[in-house]
Amino acid sequence: MTMRSWKSCNFPIIFPLLSYFCLSAFLTATYSSRAVSASAVVPTSNCYALDNTSRLVDFTDWIGHPFEYDGQDGDLVVRFCKDVEKRSQAGYIDFGHYTTSRYFVSGPEPLDFTQKFHSGDLMNCEHTFDKMGRTAQVNIVCGKCISGSCKGDLGCICSVSYDKSMCSVTIELAIPCTNHGPRVFKGFTVGFNPRSWEIVYNGMTQLGFEKAYNEFSFGTDQTDLSLYITAISSFSGLVGKPVFQIYPQSGLEVKLSGSAANGAAPSTLSPSVLNVNWRCEIAQEDPYEVHIQIPIEGYNPIEFTLTKICEYKQGREGDSMRGWATFGILSCVMVVLSFVFCCGGFIYKTRVQNQYGIYALPGMTILSACLEAVSSRPVGGYNSGSDSSGNFPNQASWDSSQINQRNNERRYGSI
Repeated sequence: MTMRSWKSCNFPIIFPLLSYFCLSAFLTATYSSRAVSASAVVPTSNCYALDNTSRLVDFTDWIGHPFEYDGQDGDLVVRFCKDVEKRSQAGYIDFGHYTTSRYFVSGPEPLDFTQKFHSGDLMNCEHTFDKMGRTAQVNIVCGKCISGSCKGDLGCICSVSYDKSMCSVTIELAIPCTNHGPRVFKGFTVGFNPRSWEIVYNGMTQLGFEKAYNEFSFGTDQTDLSLYITAISSFSGLVGKPVFQIYPQSGLEVKLSGSAANGAAPSTLSPSVLNVNWRCEIAQEDPYEVHIQIPIEGYNPIEFTLTKICEYKQGREGDSMRGWATFGILSCVMVVLSFVFCCGGFIYKTRVQNQYGIYALPGMTILSACLEAVSSRPVGGYNSGSDSSGNFPNQASWDSSQINQRNNERRYGSI
């Protein structure tokens, strides 16, 4: 078999395999890019922190997990993201409680995180400047203890140190940190007002806008929505132009405008505005979903979802103005045509029919006939020329007045 015949025989088999390989590679690359570009969503609890590379680490599953340390005069127990207690035969001493994620931050090297507890027991610690009682600081290390090994798979307390007054305690805790999430763009906010952050706060999408919720849907009557975007001025140049996707793809017309849509860099003092103009083309029971993505150079993109209810079909924005414009043009045309008709009729009756005054206006003959029919007598002393047998009282009075005037003229000046 020659080389040409071998190629002709196997080409129908090689081509589908090559197409399948290219399609698989494309889908894999697309999925990988989507997985890498996942946005940061605020966790359901306040037990989370951002590491030194701005990546989100969620410790929600660790809430309440106890870590015990055996000391000479008592045991110290750390309940993760809850409280710190010292337990002895004399009783329990409370060293504070964990309240908000602001007290869970990244730590300096070689530490990974720092967690603070406040509002502990106040006895014998009334002299503290903040008068918040005993406090505790937990220095978290991801992996093994700095000073030695850690026993247990879920971590342990490496060391404990108290101050002289026993009003504060510093604890070194080693735990495994494997759940590193997306990289968060700190200081980025999106809200409905220039100084609010209902949608995105500190680079993380807030609950209620990470996916579609009927409770957070906008009504049919709201045809436009303004969003205000802020960022740290030194990093505002990393913010790109927003893009959007609609689900379902047909039935809702969406347009983005404003300074943010044009790529203006936002800042805390001068937020950029993103106007969302949407119009219902097809009514349906389920709300439409508008997924908006704002790319951030070097960070995971900001993504949030807006939902709109369409109970009826809405007209376009310029339909009402277009109707009024058409009415105005037709009105002007009618006025011009009426003026031309009146002028033409007046000239025709004056030049051709030898009519003058008000009776030269078009339509006055018909109007006079109507008034004469209603009043059953001539209007304004006007008689038609065909009525030759009738009496003319007005004409007789006019002739007699002329005769009297002439007689007076004859008598005037005579002796």
